[in-house]
Amino acid sequence: MPFSPDQIAELNLLALFDSASSQEGIKVHQHSAAPEAVSAAERLFNKGLITQHDGGYLTSPPSVSLVVQLAVSPEFNQSGAA
Repeated sequence: MPFSPDQIAELNLLALFDSASSQEGIKVHQHSAAPEAVSAAERLFNKGLITQHDGGYLTSPPSVSLVVQLAVSPEFNQSGAA
């Protein structure tokens, strides 16, 4: 089952988080970020995976685990994400 465009945008946004540090967050600027990134951040916030509607920090061990998996996945890294 392929990922939807919304899911790809969410994965791309999660891939921006530093997998080595829970102390570093991201900021998705509403006026300058791609609309897909702004929407993805809002969806991730609504799902409880990030702390702010425009980025912030990862909220839970499962979201941190996902970011670590993305960081080490050669398939994801070759797709041009992050």
